[in-house]
Amino acid sequence: MIYSYDMEWIDAIILGLVQGITEFLPVSSTGHLVLVHDWLSLDKTNALAFDAILHFATTAAVIIYFWPDLWRLLQVALRKLSRLPVNQKDITLLYALLVGTVPAVLIGLLLEDIVDLYLRKPVIVAGVLFSASLFFLFAEWKYYLKPPQAEITFKKGILIGFFQALALIPGMSRSGATIAGGMLLGLNRYEATRFSFLLSIPIIMGVGIKMSLDLLKQGGAIDWVVIATGAGIAFITAIIVIHFFLQFIRKYTLWPFVWYGIILSALVAYVSIFTI
Repeated sequence: MIYSYDMEWIDAIILGLVQGITEFLPVSSTGHLVLVHDWLSLDKTNALAFDAILHFATTAAVIIYFWPDLWRLLQVALRKLSRLPVNQKDITLLYALLVGTVPAVLIGLLLEDIVDLYLRKPVIVAGVLFSASLFFLFAEWKYYLKPPQAEITFKKGILIGFFQALALIPGMSRSGATIAGGMLLGLNRYEATRFSFLLSIPIIMGVGIKMSLDLLKQGGAIDWVVIATGAGIAFITAIIVIHFFLQFIRKYTLWPFVWYGIILSALVAYVSIFTI
């Protein structure tokens, strides 16, 4: 198919890798995609289609990786509906995930137009990347001063949901905001990360559905074979990154991502302000 911008296979590979790597690392996948779209000068229709499919691919990755946990939660929900005994820790996790999804959905519906019109710009991404790095730094400092002792609760679930809503701003990492938020609320890094990944499923899926609906309204010719290739790369990459990051966060801090965000924000700001 031919359209105003003919997506090359290399573009599909780049975007698939960017989405797969950044979706579950605390570095902002949306911010990176904004930057890459600007760099590649993608056609609007093609870029929207690609973003939608990439979100479905990374949703599939996290669902498959956490399938045992999701299957257990589904069984807990069915047992609860049938008025059968349930494990209290599992039902608390289920409730926390449900209420944690609400803030981002409601705030996203209210602020979507503002974000699209004013915030999807490289210079804004640079500022938010820098601010996010400072936030992660603060979370690590508090974590060091007061080691975690808490478990996930209904209240903590909804509070982490508000942290997740910060990711509506391009440049603020969804996983980073929820992990740092969980740490500030007393969860250890691993539990905060695990909850963050589970909490991501309805949000990432919802974004993919929303983009798909927008795509249907917009119309236009799309090379689905090329896009599917990029989605496959995003899926495989996301599985690897999820596994790697869960192992990494058991032993190490968010400091590498703090420095990454600071350096990247400086580079993006320089290019945005001082180059044409």
